[in-house]
Amino acid sequence: MKIKLHSYNLQLKHTFTISRESHDFQPSLVVELISDGFSGFGEATSNPYYNITVTNMKAIIQENLAFIESLSGEKPADFWRKLQPLFAENMFALCALDMAFNDLYARKQNKKLYEIWGLNIGKNPMTDYTIGIDSVEKMVAKMKELPWPIYKIKLGTKNDIEIVTELRKHSDAIFRIDANCGWTADQAIENSFKLKELGVEFLEQPLKANDIEGAKILFKNSALPIIADESCIVESDVEKCFGLFHGVNVKLTKCGGLTPGKRMLEKAKELGLKTMVGCMTESTVGISAIAHLLPLLDYVDMDGGLLLKKDIAKGITIHNGVISYADENGTGASLL
Repeated sequence: MKIKLHSYNLQLKHTFTISRESHDFQPSLVVELISDGFSGFGEATSNPYYNITVTNMKAIIQENLAFIESLSGEKPADFWRKLQPLFAENMFALCALDMAFNDLYARKQNKKLYEIWGLNIGKNPMTDYTIGIDSVEKMVAKMKELPWPIYKIKLGTKNDIEIVTELRKHSDAIFRIDANCGWTADQAIENSFKLKELGVEFLEQPLKANDIEGAKILFKNSALPIIADESCIVESDVEKCFGLFHGVNVKLTKCGGLTPGKRMLEKAKELGLKTMVGCMTESTVGISAIAHLLPLLDYVDMDGGLLLKKDIAKGITIHNGVISYADENGTGASLL
């Protein structure tokens, strides 16, 4: 097995702003694993909040290159288990490797990844489309640019209720709110009742991840379900979210890939939690991998490719929220 690393600086259609940062470009690393005439692809994007760069992802992969390439005969779960101790400080790089290996493994079996997992795609959820923080006029313009059945709206400003009130005038779509740790418990409780009246489905990570006492109060008093994101990073976090959140948003880059992500979703279901997977503005390489987890999900945010000015890959396609799989096996992704 050989490894090829492909670096990109993905340009976004619009400046993307959340409560703690703004950016116009998204650096990304695509890992290609080549074996027996097949290529598998995986992706992870950089993230300043978690101190992840394309440079440090490439460096740790290069440091362990010979060992990684020696694992071509493993099953995906064993591949991940053997690499995890080496990548404990950079789970994003491990995600790209694990995603590529799962893709490669399924392609070698001449099956799509969801078939390898024995999942039924008959009731897959639709994806939302994210509207980043901006002036109300620009947020409305983004919605008009791409009419969609479900919008995920980034908040965490002093005028959050006013923003959603105005957006509601222009769309009957389902709204989901992501405050990215931007509120206090009291603000979140008060906002939950107002936002419920405005047709909001749930609140994602309104409080800082370390605000456990606030999370307890919010869980008991919110008018809307609360979904964990920054509070649910790795596998051990799922059980910690029980009793503090109504559901979990699993990010493959944060937990280290499809292999642990699938286990996290299965554990969440066992606990009666709602399940979601979110993206990190990946290209269609990363988004195509997420698609194979859809049968395990209640909600999904896999609009990364839609946010790009120009994609660097092909694979799954999305029309009006509905995801269609590629004809190719594995995850179905390939570079353009």
